[in-house]
Amino acid sequence: MKSIHTLTLSLLGAGLLLGLGACAGMSSQDKSTAIGAGVGAVGGAVLTNGSALGTIGGAAVGGVIGHEVGD
Repeated sequence: MKSIHTLTLSLLGAGLLLGLGACAGMSSQDKSTAIGAGVGAVGGAVLTNGSALGTIGGAAVGGVIGHEVGD
């Protein structure tokens, strides 16, 4: 059951990242922020076994890191 949950979250994250490829009008920093939020959400969900708070927290932290790292 846990492996199916992890696989589902990973596929969701991969779909999110692929969907960001259509955002051609975004600045480099905006793209970095969105990618960071997506990766952070998946990471937070995996680390907290799908907890909503962990997913949201991971997205927030990932978005901030992506914003700061982006050009």
